[in-house]
Amino acid sequence: MGLSKGRLKAWFHKKITDPLLQILRRGTEPKQLAFSAALGITLGIFPICGVPVFLCGVAIAFLGSACHAPTVMLANIIATPAELALVVPFLRLGEKSLVDLIFL
Repeated sequence: MGLSKGRLKAWFHKKITDPLLQILRRGTEPKQLAFSAALGITLGIFPICGVPVFLCGVAIAFLGSACHAPTVMLANIIATPAELALVVPFLRLGEKSLVDLIFL
């Protein structure tokens, strides 16, 4: 049922490594790449599934040439496991904050 190491490695190269290498070969400035990656990861951990893609699209439209759109979206995709892992802690934090506000 599960993926073998070879298939997993091939998938990782196809989906992560190859797009990243293509971005680097096109000559984008390192400062712009760092900003775009940070933006994609930051927006990518928003705790509602599906919303980070929309937020990244809005940020790309708003910032224009200040960010590199493929890097923002790639970082957003890479941040998806962290987003899913943080949903429950964000919900617990929201519960705690709401309860504290009610009883203060």
